[in-house]
Amino acid sequence: MIQKHIKVFATGGTIAGIAGSATRRDYRPGQLGIDEFLAKVAELDLPAKLVGEQFANIGSEDMNPELWRRLHDAASAAMYDDACLGVIITHGTDTAEETAFLLDQTLPTAKPVVLAGAMRAADAVGSDGLRNFANAVRVAGDPEAAGRGVLVVMSDRVFAARDARKAHTENVDAFKGFPRGPVGYVTPTSLEWFGPAWRAGEPARYAFFDAMPKVPIIYAYAGMSADNVTQALDGGAKGLVLAGFGHGNAPRGIRDALADAVRQGVAVVRSSRVDEGLVDREPEDDAAGFIAARALGPARARILLQLLLANGITDPVRAQVEFGRR
Repeated sequence: MIQKHIKVFATGGTIAGIAGSATRRDYRPGQLGIDEFLAKVAELDLPAKLVGEQFANIGSEDMNPELWRRLHDAASAAMYDDACLGVIITHGTDTAEETAFLLDQTLPTAKPVVLAGAMRAADAVGSDGLRNFANAVRVAGDPEAAGRGVLVVMSDRVFAARDARKAHTENVDAFKGFPRGPVGYVTPTSLEWFGPAWRAGEPARYAFFDAMPKVPIIYAYAGMSADNVTQALDGGAKGLVLAGFGHGNAPRGIRDALADAVRQGVAVVRSSRVDEGLVDREPEDDAAGFIAARALGPARARILLQLLLANGITDPVRAQVEFGRR
């Protein structure tokens, strides 16, 4: 008889970090290996069999395309493993929203895929890592978690990858969801979903490519010059994401330079550096050929634009439809 299990792919981060003192401020991320981490988890006596694999042991600021490819391939294989109930990826919080969104768009929704991290090192007083992981086990083992895309579990809340973002540098309650907020509430002993699955039976939306097109983010600031755009184009950019003021705005010189980039065949997305709010289309977008990011912030807008370009979706009208269905 096949024993059902949850696969745990470890990448490091604060959840595997060690400070050497319960009250020390600084720490080294990615110090605990998966075997040592799961030995600590075993003391919680969770009602699940966990099978661990170490993919990396890094701070997530060092996340890279090669590791993304390996995680994607392993999670894809898990979708077709009859013994696997779901997947948990332990991950640093700095780039968790990018990893989650990339996998969310390139994996089928047949089984839960859950990212879990921590804001405090494993040996810090009040460490949140084991609780977040225990919550992730409950989510990954719940059949109702399927059909919701990739999920992020932090501070007793479940966020969809389409919404999740890190919104505080230090607080345990560091993650928010926009525009929908959390999609569930979880503790080690309970799980409450706030609505039905919205992607049940959905295949991967886009193919995953090893070599993704180069898409820099142009961050707007007062007094910036068009050199910011020129330098990105000279560096081989195939697409650009503007992290603009307010509703995706930028100085006139930047907007003109971005419109010229579109005429050269470079896709341009207007997003906002503001924490919350939609960036909708405006009249100038049609003439300039810009794409409005809608609810996606700059980091996730970049991921989506890379996927669209890699999958041959270059027409701004078609790309706008894809940005609108998040």
